Amino acid sequence: MKSIHKIIILLFLIKVTIVNAQFKEKNALYTSGEVNIGNYIGIDINLNYVYKNNYSFKIGYTGNIRKPKSQPEDYSSGLTGVVLFGAANPYDQLENYQIGIGKIYNLNNSGTIRANISLGLGYTIINEPENWVRINNGFLAENYSWNYNKSTTFSVIVNPKIEFPFSRFYGLTISPLLQINKDRTYIGIGIGQMIGLLRKRK
Repeated sequence: MKSIHKIIILLFLIKVTIVNAQFKEKNALYTSGEVNIGNYIGIDINLNYVYKNNYSFKIGYTGNIRKPKSQPEDYSSGLTGVVLFGAANPYDQLENYQIGIGKIYNLNNSGTIRANISLGLGYTIINEPENWVRINNGFLAENYSWNYNKSTTFSVIVNPKIEFPFSRFYGLTISPLLQINKDRTYIGIGIGQMIGLLRKRK
């Protein structure tokens, strides 16, 4: 009876190994993260899936900020803002929860340079400071009070990436990014890394 159990366990492990090997041959699953610089600055984080090194799918998040366009010229964050390196300052904020599909194009024979041309949609959250009122708090704190105006919309996202999967599990990315909606347009470029199962074994 124990021998039968051992055989069943062995067969199960063999099956899992075969399925896992087949998955690795046809599929890639990895995370990517970039630092974005453009008319905003921020981050782009995604979970990526590639099928047969041909088609791609991703879900992710981008978070970007910039100096408020409505900010008074004489605004000061005070000594507190300096100590916190601007972390508590008001910013125009542009957040995006996104999905995208794409096509993979190998740019060399070894597969270590490829283009991932992706188009997608995003749910966009915009927060902007408004109602600036000058106050006298001395030099320690802000000299204006304000509050955020929040709005939401949907965006079209164009995100062609140049990916460098140097190994099966680690690589780098250069990522132009365009987000368009009825209220805002973000255009910039990201530089980052990929970690996970990036491509099949040679």
